[in-house]
Amino acid sequence: MRRRSKSALFLMEQLIVIGVFAICASACVWILTTSYMTAKDSRDLSFAMLAAESAAETYKAAGGDIAKVSDILGGSVALVDDAETLYLFYNSDWHDCTSEDAVYMLRLAGTPADAESALLRIGMLSVLRISAGGDEILSFSLAARGQMNE
Repeated sequence: MRRRSKSALFLMEQLIVIGVFAICASACVWILTTSYMTAKDSRDLSFAMLAAESAAETYKAAGGDIAKVSDILGGSVALVDDAETLYLFYNSDWHDCTSEDAVYMLRLAGTPADAESALLRIGMLSVLRISAGGDEILSFSLAARGQMNE
């Protein structure tokens, strides 16, 4: 009578346990990665909303004048497609910074101050993630009552 070795059965049992552990570990890594990315996106959206709200309220208080908004918030103003555009840059911690160190950018484009749009100025506000190729975090349009004596 031949006796079978118990070590082969033990080895097979250990391989099954390692396989189950590997499957569970990969599921845990996937869950942790997904939750980290969701938390990061949520954090970015919260800070982007705060920055956008501040810029929008300043735009409304300034009567839609991008130059006044720039004086209050800082940033740089450029003329893009016949519209004044304000750019504000933020680093990874959402603190103001220069364009070279920026990870996020707030762009506020307003209508030019001409006779037709003097009473109502329409603006477009966008917050972008520069590091991800200009991925838009949020964007909305806004309006401000213009100044009569400009």
